[in-house]
Amino acid sequence: MQIHIAPSILSADFANLERDLKAISNADMVHVDVMDHHFVPNLTLGEPIVKRICEVTDLPVDVHLMIEDPDRWAPEFAKLGASSVTFHMGATHAPVRLARQLREMGVKACFAVRPAESVEPIFDILDEFDMILIMTVEPGFGGQKFLANQMAKTRRLRDEITRRGLNTHIQVDGGVSPSTASTVAEAGADVLVAGSAVYGAENPAQAIDAIRAQAQEHFRA
Repeated sequence: MQIHIAPSILSADFANLERDLKAISNADMVHVDVMDHHFVPNLTLGEPIVKRICEVTDLPVDVHLMIEDPDRWAPEFAKLGASSVTFHMGATHAPVRLARQLREMGVKACFAVRPAESVEPIFDILDEFDMILIMTVEPGFGGQKFLANQMAKTRRLRDEITRRGLNTHIQVDGGVSPSTASTVAEAGADVLVAGSAVYGAENPAQAIDAIRAQAQEHFRA
């Protein structure tokens, strides 16, 4: 399976966002964190900026909604040009209905799981989603330390996906770097979100290549 790298612009320079988007042109997608100061204790960006990101980058835009009421707002972000929209287990009232609505709009539907949440409750609806996001930090802020204890959860999810013959991707977000990429990939994740490890590097493109190489070498389906 091919490894996908999704740099998070949460660690980019927001005053030079178009420049920083061009700096990751060798990535597979761009990860955009939308936070509302309610579901998580941080506030980032909203629809106008996401719209412009979709307009100025050639990369698929992966929108991660850390907001209340994604049932109402996820379709609006899909309309802006996102290729995938992720919403959280603890925020949605009707995850299957929302996933189907996003897919009908031609957008990949993704479900996010926080560190304290288990993946087993979503096993019965796995086939409704294109990707499951395992958070390896508490959502809300970049630069946090990688939670290695989330790898057992990731492996259980990969084993269930494999057992059922599904094509669901596993994305891991939080503390991903060249030093943790092998651990993440060994657990079965094939989409790696990296923020500070990319934008904090002297050469973001080289950092992307290093993370991809480590993950590709150690990936275990």
